[in-house]
Amino acid sequence: MMRECMAAGVLAVLCCATGCGYGGGKLFRTDIRTVHVAMFETHEFRRNLEFMLTEAVKKRIATDTPYRVASAGNADTILSGEVLEVRQAALAPAFETRLPRDKQMTLVVRVEWKDLLSGKVLVEQPLLLEGIDYLPPAGESEPFAEQKVIERMAARIVSKLYDEW
Repeated sequence: MMRECMAAGVLAVLCCATGCGYGGGKLFRTDIRTVHVAMFETHEFRRNLEFMLTEAVKKRIATDTPYRVASAGNADTILSGEVLEVRQAALAPAFETRLPRDKQMTLVVRVEWKDLLSGKVLVEQPLLLEGIDYLPPAGESEPFAEQKVIERMAARIVSKLYDEW
């Protein structure tokens, strides 16, 4: 009985290690090795938003995919995008102070991933939304919310590198 359990455990570990591939079971394109992440464009008046999002996407690509981030001249593909809007909403005002107890920040982005060799657009996402709720009374500030929504959006953008094809 003990032998069978150990054999099953070893078999399960080997299946996970060899069958899942890179990225925990996610399927990535094998014909692409490098990605250039162009600086996100924005018309929002938020300081460093486009820099923070670009860096977050680069970090996600480096950690979550088999692709290597490269310069524009050395890349197989280019990932570009634009921050279309940053929305904020105040929810649930406190009865005594009338100040919001709960706020929400939503980030709206357009993303395109293009193969530089063939010119083919691999992913085109005209609207990608990500939001986060935060609590100012609990010490969660607007910069905190901005960082969290950017991190979530970066993860969402990188997930499109394997979801869409």
